[in-house]
Amino acid sequence: MKKNKKYFWLAGLFAMALAAVWSASPVYAKKLPALKVKGTKLVNSKGKPVQLKGVSTHGLSWFPEYVNQDAFTHMKKKWKINAVRLALYTGEYNGYCTGDEENRKALEKRIDDGVRYATKAGLYVIIDWHILSDGNPETYEKQSLAFFKKIASKYKKHTNVLYEICNEPNGGTSWDTIKKYAKKVIKAIRARDKNAVILIGTPNWSQDVDIAAESPIKGYKNLMYVLHFYAGTHGEWMREKARAALEKGLPLFVSEFGISDASGNGGLNKKEGTEWLKFLRNNKISYIGWNLSNKDESSALIKSSCKKTSGWKSKHLTPWGKWLLKQFKK
Repeated sequence: MKKNKKYFWLAGLFAMALAAVWSASPVYAKKLPALKVKGTKLVNSKGKPVQLKGVSTHGLSWFPEYVNQDAFTHMKKKWKINAVRLALYTGEYNGYCTGDEENRKALEKRIDDGVRYATKAGLYVIIDWHILSDGNPETYEKQSLAFFKKIASKYKKHTNVLYEICNEPNGGTSWDTIKKYAKKVIKAIRARDKNAVILIGTPNWSQDVDIAAESPIKGYKNLMYVLHFYAGTHGEWMREKARAALEKGLPLFVSEFGISDASGNGGLNKKEGTEWLKFLRNNKISYIGWNLSNKDESSALIKSSCKKTSGWKSKHLTPWGKWLLKQFKK
C-alpha cells in the first residue's frame, strides 16, 4: 500500500511537470487545412478555392481587451467569420518599434494570446506588421526581420497562421523599395516556415496592385499581394486596378477594408460597398473588415457606448458592423 501511495505521488508530480512544460510551449493549431496559392486564388490542400472572411483588430496597444477567447469564439459561431487579423502597429504611440521593451513584450504576448484564441476557435489568423505613419517599410526593417524570425520559428507548425509583412506602405514609397524590403523578410520567414501564406503590402496605402503586378516577386511560392479599399473613397476606378492585377496573374488579398471614407470616418457608402463585395465574391478574393473596437468612428464595428468585449447583439453594433455581418452570413 505504501508503494502504491509513493507511485501515485510520483505520477502526480510527473503530470504536473508535464502540464507546466505544455503550458509554456506554443499550442499547435487544430488542423485547419493548410492554405496555399494557386494562380490568383487562395486554395486548400485539394486545390479548391478558399475565401477567408473576417475582421481585424484595431491597434493591439490601444484596444487589447478585444483579444479574448470569448470574442473570437463568438465571432466564429455567430458572425460566421473564418479569420481574424492581429494589427501590430509599428509606429505611433506605444507601437512595437516606438514603445519601450516592456511594451514590446506585452505586445508579443498579445500576439501569442491572439493566435491561441484563434486556434481554439477554429480561425485562421493573420499576424500583421502594421506600418502606417512610418510609411516606408525599410524604416524599421531591422526590427521587422527580428520579429518575423521569432514569430515564424514559433508558429511554423501552425497551419492557420498567415504573415502580413507591411500593412500600408505610403508617403511615395516605390514598389522597388517595398520589393527590396519584402525579399529580405520573405527569405527570413522561409528559412523557418516553408509554406505559410505571406501577404505583401503594395504602394500608396496598398492600393496600387497594378504596379506590383508589373514586377512581382519571383522565386517563392504562397505569396499574395495586399489590396485595401474604403468604399466611401475608392470606387470603380480602383476595381479596375484590381482587375488589371488579376489579369496579369497577381494573387490579391483584401486584408483591410471598410465602407466609410479612407480616413475610417465619415458617411457609409453601402451601394459602393455592395459592388465591392460582389467583385470579391466573383473573384474568390478574401476580405477582412476594419475594425474590432468601440472607437468613436464610422469604421468601428462596436458602438462607442458599448463596453462589452464579447457576446455582442445587434443593438451593440454600429451601422457598419450590422452591414458587415450581413455580408458574412450570405
